[in-house]
Amino acid sequence: MIRSLIRGTGSALPARVMTNAELAAEVETSDEWIVERTGIRQRHIAGEGETTATLAAAAAREALAAAGIAAEDIDLIVLATATPDHTFPSSATQVQALLGCKPGGVAFDVAAVCSGFLYALTTADALLRTGTGTKALVIGAEVFSRLLDWEDRGTCVLFGDGAGAVVLCSEDVAESGPGILASRLHADGAHKDLLFVDGGPGTTGTVGKLRMKGREVFRHAVVNLSEVLNEVLADAGLAAGDLDWIVPHQANARILDATARKLGIAPERVVVTVDRHANTSAASVPLALDAAVRDGRIKPGDLVMLEAMGGGFTWGAALARM
Repeated sequence: MIRSLIRGTGSALPARVMTNAELAAEVETSDEWIVERTGIRQRHIAGEGETTATLAAAAAREALAAAGIAAEDIDLIVLATATPDHTFPSSATQVQALLGCKPGGVAFDVAAVCSGFLYALTTADALLRTGTGTKALVIGAEVFSRLLDWEDRGTCVLFGDGAGAVVLCSEDVAESGPGILASRLHADGAHKDLLFVDGGPGTTGTVGKLRMKGREVFRHAVVNLSEVLNEVLADAGLAAGDLDWIVPHQANARILDATARKLGIAPERVVVTVDRHANTSAASVPLALDAAVRDGRIKPGDLVMLEAMGGGFTWGAALARM
């Protein structure tokens, strides 16, 4: 059967690291308060010249190198972001040019906030399996620091900037072989006022800042994520106990713990990078995946579940055999 295989992963983080202590000097908070409620100890903040497109291209280069594939061979780029550099053109087309990919390939952005990478991965997988191309870059990239209200301690402590990428290749494999095995996506716009930006680059003519009702988002996240993970497992004919790793959206350590408990999954099988990256929205899942691949935790043959929920609400999960 034709499946999309993850052949390489990569990541890119801004040079500047902002610790909780630095934040505490600017807003009424403390390292202890942030760690206790979120698990976050630091985050990376984009500086001058660091944009969604430049971070995405840097992560993509790492993924291409890991896969042993040249940029000229890429047929498709799907880039997930809530912080594009411009209203248009898309950040994906900018990355296409920065990498020197062949002209005429497909390149576009996906906007699903923190679930964006799952939306992008599922879209790229579907396109590859139907013959649009054979090699794709799937990227999550964000500069969320430029959307934050740095006087709102309930949100500014939570987010960071960065990019993660994977190379997907469509190949004919055995049913027991590697590749994306199943995925599910969902959305519910009825809850748009729980996590949103109050303005932005659309037609509102305003400059927006991120707003969130954290307690209510937390409640929806635990329920939605556990349900979608079970849906994907059922589609694949597997159980939670079959998973080697879960790579979740890195929003908050308490959400990660609560979701694992609800599914009966041991904490040591959950990849956690929120302590050093904070919430990087669409970049968080590929950043965490790359970290676990590069440090040797995730190995060929492992069953890995990727999952995320974000503003909209949007949420989704995908199961891959590495």
